[in-house]
Amino acid sequence: MQPQTPDDYKRVIETVLLAAPSPLPVAELRRLFDPDPGADLIRRLLDELRADWSDRGAELIQVASGWRFQTRPEYQVFLDRLKEERPPRYSRAVLETLAIIAYRQPVTRGDIEDIRGVAVSPNVLKTLESRGWVDIVGHRDTPGRPALFATTRRFLDELGLRSLTELPALTEIERIMDLVDTKEIEESPAASPEEES
Repeated sequence: MQPQTPDDYKRVIETVLLAAPSPLPVAELRRLFDPDPGADLIRRLLDELRADWSDRGAELIQVASGWRFQTRPEYQVFLDRLKEERPPRYSRAVLETLAIIAYRQPVTRGDIEDIRGVAVSPNVLKTLESRGWVDIVGHRDTPGRPALFATTRRFLDELGLRSLTELPALTEIERIMDLVDTKEIEESPAASPEEES
């Protein structure tokens, strides 16, 4: 079946994005068709799809690595009721380290320790690396050549962001960290390996 009309192209794009396991950039979507319809048509159809889905429980969004469908945040509470496993919980040390990397990148472990005022456990950085949120992007040209850490596209994708400029203000992060502290005190769970400082 060869798409003939813009609606045909739009249905193909919609189907592929609904089935795709990860976001797809415009260049990848253009490869679906022969001949290539061009970036302008693909972008226009993506905008139309976004409008078509504007009143549904899922939405089409653009993130750092491309376009994807996702459920709207206000419906997450209902999806959570179907989950049998609990999402991983991260300690304040992990969240603080992630925030420092996100807002000050690229940074070394020493930079993070200077800002936090305490030593950073290797497990904290391993947790963030294994999650795919941070990566080593180089080495500082100083004695010992310490590794430079920065956030990844996956970090942006999982937060639903296109770029670091869309990160919330630091005051909002501080408010969230205070909520994490309050919740940890109320629940007092046993510490998991991910939660070591």
